Amino acid sequence: MYALMEFKGKQYKAEKGALLQVDRIDAEPGSAVDIDSVLLVSGDTVTVGAPYVKGAKVKAVVESHKKAAKIIVFKYKPKKDYRRKQGHRQQYSVIKVQDIIGA
Repeated sequence: MYALMEFKGKQYKAEKGALLQVDRIDAEPGSAVDIDSVLLVSGDTVTVGAPYVKGAKVKAVVESHKKAAKIIVFKYKPKKDYRRKQGHRQQYSVIKVQDIIGA
């Protein structure tokens, strides 16, 4: 059984026991997160929402918070002495899917 869910503007495939990397959540590690915006639930039958499946929910637990690898943004214009260097590390949370409640 799996579900397609929308969380913070992005879509994820959630299966029971799966670890998902999502944008950072303001929650302590070990706390529970319920996600109501489920787009599709697939088990014995497939249920597709319009846009969301009524009564469907994904229950997850926050495992940890991490940072992605550093990305370097370097802009320059040749022969104009223009150079800008900027770095960025995206923060994300790792959540573990505990259960999928279908409609």
